[in-house]
Amino acid sequence: MANLTLHGLVVKSTGSWQTVLTDAGQTIACKVKGNLRLRGLRTTNPVAVGDRVTIVQREGDEVAFISEIGDRRNAIIRRSPNLSKQSHILAANIDQAALLFTIARPETTTTFADRFLAGAEAYGVPAIIVFNKIDDLRPEEFKAMETLETIYKDAGYPCYRISALNGSGTQELLSQLEGKLTLLSGHSGSGKTTLLNTLIPEAKARTAPISEVHGQGMHTTTYSTLYSLPSGGALIDIPGIKGFGTFDFKQAEVGHYFRDIFALSYGCRYGGCTHTHEPGCAVRQALDNHQLAPSRYVSYLSMLEDESEGKYRKDKWV
Repeated sequence: MANLTLHGLVVKSTGSWQTVLTDAGQTIACKVKGNLRLRGLRTTNPVAVGDRVTIVQREGDEVAFISEIGDRRNAIIRRSPNLSKQSHILAANIDQAALLFTIARPETTTTFADRFLAGAEAYGVPAIIVFNKIDDLRPEEFKAMETLETIYKDAGYPCYRISALNGSGTQELLSQLEGKLTLLSGHSGSGKTTLLNTLIPEAKARTAPISEVHGQGMHTTTYSTLYSLPSGGALIDIPGIKGFGTFDFKQAEVGHYFRDIFALSYGCRYGGCTHTHEPGCAVRQALDNHQLAPSRYVSYLSMLEDESEGKYRKDKWV
């Protein structure tokens, strides 16, 4: 039997199976060819949603195999939650990443947000912040959101306020999403799937209530899927993540991925300043003068420790 060679885009990944939309418009279930896992790739998933791939299918067979992965222009990558020496690719070849941030129920920590934003910066992915559930904020929580919004806008990140549940603010956000391939990320319970259903009703993705015991979201998205926006562009919905361990970051590079800290570092007395103890450090001076948010500096310090293998216990970065 002759082999058919086709090219397409990975639009769904369940781990063992990938769904590829071919250039001819056909949807084909694929497996990853074994030798792709033997090329020294330090990743738990060599293929991700957003990848351009070559697939080979024997005539008459329902299953095809991915034989090649096209060059990636970028990707969002984090440290594998179970294997500290390997990475996990969340999505590839995307135009931007949208981080859904909830002040409460569940709380998105600034450490998680800053790590995600630094990861996007490191791999060349523009990022935006979407404050969700603004309809559910108490007065003091609304003030906290305003403070964080100022911090991230000052750092150079576009911010949006929405309620995915009632649709407030979603039209303004949609104008930022149209015509682009966007990764939706955030903790479980941050409202990614609700937002997806609001923007793309035909997606009919499953949602679940927040756990009353832990105040955290329960996983409803179990695999990564690409959904086309009716007005152009597409969204990649991925399972909610609790933590974001960075992968292959060197200590000297960490400051480069914090836009505000990097801008301040030009004023440091010494090149290669770690912003921890050196005299004449412009970053620590800005911190003392309330020109740099303490939360950003704390996140920066935490990432300086990421080269320590012991930091990544199996249960920490799930």
